Amino acid sequence: MTSTPIAAAEAKALPIGALLGAMVSIQIGAAFAKGLFPLIGANGTTALRLAVGALMLAAVLRPWRVRPSRAVLPWLIAYGVNLAGLNLLFYAALARIPLGVAVALEFSGPLLVATLSSRRATDFVWVALAIAGIVLLSPFIHSGGALDPIGVMLALAAGGCWALYIVFAQKAGAELGSQTTAYGLIIAAAIALPFGVAEAGSGLVAPAILVSALLVGLFSSALPFWLEMVALTRMPARLYGTLTCLEPALGALAGFLFLHEILSPLQCAGIAAVVVAAFGAALTTKPPVPSPE
Repeated sequence: MTSTPIAAAEAKALPIGALLGAMVSIQIGAAFAKGLFPLIGANGTTALRLAVGALMLAAVLRPWRVRPSRAVLPWLIAYGVNLAGLNLLFYAALARIPLGVAVALEFSGPLLVATLSSRRATDFVWVALAIAGIVLLSPFIHSGGALDPIGVMLALAAGGCWALYIVFAQKAGAELGSQTTAYGLIIAAAIALPFGVAEAGSGLVAPAILVSALLVGLFSSALPFWLEMVALTRMPARLYGTLTCLEPALGALAGFLFLHEILSPLQCAGIAAVVVAAFGAALTTKPPVPSPE
């Protein structure tokens, strides 16, 4: 049966809405997570974030009902390992450099995906506009102090993991759909927990910490990773990579709302640039790939 224009529009809106919801959720979770750094450190926060998120998604999705095939198992393991690396690196960077800088540097990964997979002139226009917006958002041009070089390298490494995340998630998600997220978080949590225990010890299970961990796990892991899987299995890598141009803008907005970071006129211009680029890409890209489910 041929799909109607309304059905086609709804099919395209679903992954876009899911991805936007995931990005908003991640920034809210980052605001909660930063408050845990003085108590259990970056690795402890990462471990709790992934463990709580994995438990939440396992309870809801019950991934054991769908067993991965031998063909998809390597992609699934790579997805989980990469997910652990992405989170450990980003939170380690966040402990050393400001949130806005960390998000902008991490964004180099999906931006690279968007650039390499572009084929039309209009795609490069949106990517160029997004790059201009990220430059305007970056505190590099606003801060007189030097940034921690280790923090910068950690954020760039997290960006590399984010680029691989797009590939691995689509490969594994083609067979497992949303169950990929639950499996991936379980693998990532198992890898991150030893790092968290080494840094925070028994502090990870303190009642006051666990309450905050529930919020971090929900907003930073369970909800956004599930929403991202909905998006990744229904849209091209190019569209995903360009839409995530909103990430630095949302990070700057979260910093303003929750961390009291003041936005300059240039940063506001950067936000406008990435918003235009993201929605321009959404309007001009090819229709999303059909859901495998």
